[in-house]
Amino acid sequence: MKKSTYIAAILCSAGLLGTSMTAANADVLDNVEKAKTIRISTDLGIPPAGMMSSSLEPIGADVEVGKLLAKDWGFKYELIQTTGATRIPNLQTDKADIVVSTLSVTPARAEIIDFSKPYAVLQSIVAGYDDQPVTSLESLKGKTVSVTRGTTQDTELTPQASKYGFTVARYDDDATLVTAAVSGQAKMVATSQSLVAQIDKKIGKNNFKPLFVLRNFDLAIGVKKGETKLLAKVNEWVDTNIQNNKLNEIYKKYYGTELPENMRGK
Repeated sequence: MKKSTYIAAILCSAGLLGTSMTAANADVLDNVEKAKTIRISTDLGIPPAGMMSSSLEPIGADVEVGKLLAKDWGFKYELIQTTGATRIPNLQTDKADIVVSTLSVTPARAEIIDFSKPYAVLQSIVAGYDDQPVTSLESLKGKTVSVTRGTTQDTELTPQASKYGFTVARYDDDATLVTAAVSGQAKMVATSQSLVAQIDKKIGKNNFKPLFVLRNFDLAIGVKKGETKLLAKVNEWVDTNIQNNKLNEIYKKYYGTELPENMRGK
């Protein structure tokens, strides 16, 4: 017997390796299959991706994507509510099995979680009242841009703030950001195009508009780092539902436009 194996056997018999060894050997897909339930983390404060209906039922594009995945796999769908800042921690602390929550693919995030193939897209923009002379990062000098904490807008704009001389104000979730914009507390926001449309609708004057585009992002399903079996199964599912047009139908239903042609393979 190898020395390392012998030591491990002794530690196990003494009860000293039990918890850590189990955790190290845990496989999320195996756990999901045993439980017959998949826990999917989704933010319900970012219409039209996630929201509550008038009857207080979770609805939205990401909710439908999660439900479709669970149905296709034959598992019970369990919604784990989240905010922008807790999506990735939910994976790392095993509170959720996957994240379907407008999760943009970025190099920084890819260092700590794994991403599936893209299932949707997100346009990240700076928006505000249309009488503001803002068309670029350079023109933000002396101004304040509000973001939702932990989002791609937060991580992208924060390093640029000192360079271009603007201030980043943070709100804990998208619902609070929307409220701040509608009340006039947040004069300018950096967020998704869909959330800007929601703000403009709530204000009701048709003058809270996109000022310039920060970036176009692929949206993907988040998986805990190293869960190769689960990631492969998710990727296979995305491929299938891109090809059969179901993901495009969900996107069009909620966003009013189709997925880009290159994503649909056309």
